[in-house]
Amino acid sequence: MKKIIATLLCAVLLGATLSGCSLFEKKKPVTLTMWHNFGGDIQKGMDVLIDEFNGTVGQKQGIIINVTAITSSAELQDGLNMILNGDPGAPAMPDIFTSYPKTAILFQQKGLLANLDEYFTAKERSEYIPAFMDEGRFGDGGLYVFPFAKSTEVTFINSTLFEGFSAATGVTEACFASFEGIADAAQKYYEWTDAETPDVADDGKQFYTADSWFNLAQAGMLQQGTSLFDGEALSLDNAAYRRIWETVYAPSVEGGFAVYDGFSSDLSKTGDIICSTGSTAGILFYSDKVTYPDNTVIPVEYSVLPYPVFEGGDKYAIQRGNGLCVAKADKVREEAAATFLKWFTAAEQNMRFVGATGYLPVTGEAFETQLPEYIKTVEDSRIKMMLETATEMYDGYGFFVAPTFEAFDGISKQYESGYKARLSSDREGIAAGDAVSSDSALTEFIASQK
Repeated sequence: MKKIIATLLCAVLLGATLSGCSLFEKKKPVTLTMWHNFGGDIQKGMDVLIDEFNGTVGQKQGIIINVTAITSSAELQDGLNMILNGDPGAPAMPDIFTSYPKTAILFQQKGLLANLDEYFTAKERSEYIPAFMDEGRFGDGGLYVFPFAKSTEVTFINSTLFEGFSAATGVTEACFASFEGIADAAQKYYEWTDAETPDVADDGKQFYTADSWFNLAQAGMLQQGTSLFDGEALSLDNAAYRRIWETVYAPSVEGGFAVYDGFSSDLSKTGDIICSTGSTAGILFYSDKVTYPDNTVIPVEYSVLPYPVFEGGDKYAIQRGNGLCVAKADKVREEAAATFLKWFTAAEQNMRFVGATGYLPVTGEAFETQLPEYIKTVEDSRIKMMLETATEMYDGYGFFVAPTFEAFDGISKQYESGYKARLSSDREGIAAGDAVSSDSALTEFIASQK
């Protein structure tokens, strides 16, 4: 009878993932391998939390997280592709790995991922930001990518350089509220800087760039109440997209916008732009100084403002970043992985990860209850500003999820490369004295994307 009672008691407690009886035994711990693509300060933050889990909850429940690969996103992707393709010499599939949905969906289609819905109650799932959870759902609607390193896009502004321009021209920070405002300011900035050297023609400076013109188009279409996609195809031949094109085209080919293959933070470090839109997670790449080509160095300060909105549109910004996937296995290993995910993304641990990396909280509690107080303790002024802006956007913006289908990645890359090529070509044409047309450029660009 005592054995029966003990068995029943342990069965009742199986549902508790952080204490009590479990599927795991201390004497025979479950060791889970993990791959992730974070280095530098983010890796340090990951290491601290994983070690803490192993020494506390993991030790009590008999779960060990063993990080067996820390590499770049490209190298991690190569390893995952080898597994997907069944290549000779492919590494063993890790139990937990970081992934973007575009890759995870391929694993899910081959039945290689655990459906995490089975290990989180409806109440537990409701505690996470809905858009962050939605991005990890595809195929049969199950949850295959769990959110933990999420970001949105904001506007980064070199306040030091902008203040001089503002004082001379009367352009205020209100220009950053809309893309039309940024385009107008860019034209004035180019003219103002060009006039500083009257003996040199057409040497005005650039004002703005986007880290992702494709994300700008996605957000811009949603802000106007429509979508950049019609099913799995781009929807460009319409008034909403024409408005985006016409807003961006003139400053891009006339010099006010930078069309650049790298990240905007590179141009910020050299004073080649004043503002940009990019991921909140990129905040740590913005330096507190500008180094000009002649090696003159000046200290600068930055501001972080919400993502711009096309005038009259709704407030939408993309949510982006990767999540954690769990390999399909027996229930013991899957539940062990889910136990780690719950602990790692719980508000307390999540806030520590956020403070060290610049990513966003993934739970409502962390955003609504803990973040306001936590911001007061953040020492890095860049992360502090970013989190304040992210909180403002959380209260007033809709975060949208990019579509998830197999061809999406190829479509987005073709758009980005074709878009930059077209604008760069027309910009060179203007410099050579050629006439360019926004209408004909748009028509030709749309045709190139089909």
